[in-house]
Amino acid sequence: MKTFLSVLFLAAAAAETVSFDKAEAGKSPAGWTATQTGSGQAKWAVVADDTAPSKPNVLKQSGQATFPVCLKDDTSVKDGFVEVKFKAVSGREDRAAGLVWRARDANNYYVARANALENNVTVYHTINGRRTEKKRASMKVPANQWQTLRVDVEGNHFIVSLNGQKALDWDDETFKDAGKVGVWTKADSVTLFDDFAYASK
Repeated sequence: MKTFLSVLFLAAAAAETVSFDKAEAGKSPAGWTATQTGSGQAKWAVVADDTAPSKPNVLKQSGQATFPVCLKDDTSVKDGFVEVKFKAVSGREDRAAGLVWRARDANNYYVARANALENNVTVYHTINGRRTEKKRASMKVPANQWQTLRVDVEGNHFIVSLNGQKALDWDDETFKDAGKVGVWTKADSVTLFDDFAYASK
């Protein structure tokens, strides 16, 4: 039991959480690459939000692009977890929030998406800018409500959870090495993110 608890404490100590509360409002957060996959113009900016899980600031994506992506520059995670609180505010084509892991760059990564228009959770890989759906699960994803999306990663096995409930799992070996983690949206999604957390095993 002591060994097990020690492992838990070590995992907790290794976890990093970004609340965006110390970041300068009106700009993309320092230490992140605010970009996109494909065409269009993503708009990533730290803004104040009264509903934020940890006040005062959140990270907001309000531009339009194929797949807006914001990667944390100093991360290198192979096995571990990545998690974020999100609110899907609006979007006619898509109303989504995503988590990216093992990213080589803005065109090569895994992504898990929670979609408030379709009420589902989906996992993809993006290779050279081309996204391919791998698995999907029907799940209620309320719009305009803070929720938690999480991916647990070990080897070639990935578990995606929404609000503490397992949505799906998937095995894949496209990206085997450690990579960056980050957040993602699609098309015209206006999405808020807060309390971005990650850890390596």
